[in-house]
This record gives sequence, C-alpha cells and structure tokens, in this order.
Amino acid sequence: MIISRRSWFQLGGGALLARAIRAAGLPVKIGVTDWNLRQEAKLAAVELAKRLGFDGVEISIGVGTEKLPLSEAALQKQYVEEGRRIDLPIPSTCLNILHRNVLKSDPLAQRWVAESIPITRNVGARVILLPFFGKGALQTRQEMDFVADYLREIAPEAEKAGVVLGLEDTCSAEDNARMLERARSRAVRVYYDIGNSTNGGFDVVREIRWLGGERICEFHLKDNPNFLGQGKIDIPAVIEAIAEIGFRGWAHLETTTPTKSVEDDMTVNLRYVRGLIARRG
Repeated sequence: MIISRRSWFQLGGGALLARAIRAAGLPVKIGVTDWNLRQEAKLAAVELAKRLGFDGVEISIGVGTEKLPLSEAALQKQYVEEGRRIDLPIPSTCLNILHRNVLKSDPLAQRWVAESIPITRNVGARVILLPFFGKGALQTRQEMDFVADYLREIAPEAEKAGVVLGLEDTCSAEDNARMLERARSRAVRVYYDIGNSTNGGFDVVREIRWLGGERICEFHLKDNPNFLGQGKIDIPAVIEAIAEIGFRGWAHLETTTPTKSVEDDMTVNLRYVRGLIARRG
C-alpha cells in the first residue's frame, strides 16, 4: 500500500524516522538529485528537498556556452544562504554539461571540470559527479586511460580544494578501479549508481563489496521506472552491502515518478530506504 506524502508527514513519519536514524549514529545520509525533483539547476530544489524530509540535495552546475551557470558568485551565495536558512547541506554537484562536451574527446570538457572545482567548493559541496553516458560513455581501454590521465593532472587542484571527482559511468568495478589506480589520487573516486550498473549487467552487491568504502565517494539509488523495492534490484541487499563496507557518506535518490507525482513518489522511496536503514540500526 502506498501512503500519500500528506498522510506520511501528518503522521510525522519523515522527521521522526530521520531523527531516529541520526540518533543511532548510522553513517549513511539520504539526499536527492535536483533533476529528479524536476528542479534541475534551480534554487527551489533546496527548499523542496528539505520539505520532503531529505538530509541534503545534489545540485546541477548547469549547461552554458561561455561559462557554467553556477560560476556566478551571486548564485553560489544564494545556494549557500538558502542551505543555511533551512539547515540543508549540499553534499555534491553534477557537472551535467559533460553530457554535451564529453570528457573522453572534447577539449572543452577539461575546462568545465577545472571550473567545477572552485564552484563546488564555494557552495560547500565536496563531491563533483562526472557523468560518462551516451556519446560520452567510456567504451575502450584507450578512452579510459585518456580520462584517467587527465584526472591525474587535475587531481591536485581538487585535492587543494577538498573536492572529490566522482566517476559515474557504465564501466565495471574492475575498470573503474584501474582508472582510479592510474589517476593516483584520493580525489578521484567512483560515484556508484546501482541502476546504471544493474542495467549494464553487473552484480551491484558484488561490485559494492569489491570496490569497498575507500573507492566509492557517493551512491545513486534507483530502480527506475519502479518504486524502490518493487523492481529487479534487491535494495535490502544493497543497503546491507553499503553498511558492510563501512561507507560513510551520501546516497542520493535518483528515482523517477511512477504515479507522476514528484512529492508523493519521492516520499514513498525515501520512507522505504530510511526504513531499511533504521531496521539495520
């Protein structure tokens, strides 16, 4: 049975469960992506994420031509002030322009990665999601090596800023680990998406355990187009694997809306994940 967002929050369930999990000292926090809130690169995503009961929000840096939209100091300040006003952190950013200017072959992409580092630092985030999908997917050893070599060059800037470059891609855990070894920096890690990896034919529970907590910077949780727990991915096993590797950080819902209601459907998925974490604690 699906409980509506209104009923759930009238019962105080979202806030009470979040407080109980924090009191238990469990290290995984649950955030949400601004694009799945249908607020991509919009300040309104911060307030909406808070209202729905999330611990934080992952924001898009945006797609521009001459510059990245979030490079504007005034806009960065607005995000910081809004997060402080409602007490909601921004743990990570998404360099979504890499869907257009792909890092494996477009020199302009390297400029965007370099510019995303101070942007991410300035909004108080610590992870940049670097996407490698579609025409940007890493399909050959040569492409993987090219990207890893560039990341090795830019990694000192990320280290200096206290920012991690997170690789979200369609590669195996082993290929991702090889890229991390080639990049030679703790500032380059895997941004693990359980939905993308499942669709790629990988055993996500095995891969999470194999990669371990040191190689993974953040997670995306999804089993689209289904509600979590109602599709093909064993979400309880995923949560168990995340706990077993000692992961301390953020897992963001990148879930779609089966009933077409962002607020209701996000609330259902958030309640489900929080319930799994609470039962484990």
